[in-house]
Amino acid sequence: MTDGQKKPKGAGKSSFELINSDILMEVLPVKPGSVVLDLACGKGIYCMFLSEIVGDTGLIYAVDLWEEGIRLIGKEIEEKNITNILPLLDDATAQIEIDDYSVDVCLMATVLHDFEEMNKSGAVIEQVKTILKPGGYLAVIEFKKIDGPPGPPMKIRLAEDDTEKMVSGYGFKKVKIVDIGEYNYLMIFKSIRS
Repeated sequence: MTDGQKKPKGAGKSSFELINSDILMEVLPVKPGSVVLDLACGKGIYCMFLSEIVGDTGLIYAVDLWEEGIRLIGKEIEEKNITNILPLLDDATAQIEIDDYSVDVCLMATVLHDFEEMNKSGAVIEQVKTILKPGGYLAVIEFKKIDGPPGPPMKIRLAEDDTEKMVSGYGFKKVKIVDIGEYNYLMIFKSIRS
């Protein structure tokens, strides 16, 4: 990281080890050839998981503001000769450098609560809507509204109803909610064009 730049909130942490990845693979609308955006991807654990699903014909955009995380992803994809992950150092609350209407699925794994706490969730969701293809999916993993640890403080956790109400207000329709572990839920939304 450059001098004077703070590590983004939650950087370096991942909920992947807390979730049931078999359930995630079963219900996530990702298949071979899919183009996926892993938004606020951290050190890329979900990216590596998704890379195997989308295969050689798919693409994963690994987007984060955390320079160290993006460097770690770059190093791992180089070491493992992974060709379907593209790491991008980008600020999801500003402008993401991905073509409009080019992504099948956006995954936001335990980061929506951070954007909401910064009063930036609306800007992020609007941007995701523009990047997704018509009828594309937004998959949100969040911590259940229960006492932790693990996870963020109770006061910033998003209950299922809160997440649905927030995302639905930006032209998305909830299509599924799934319990993916003791601490987390997955809510899948479909983009609806007006």
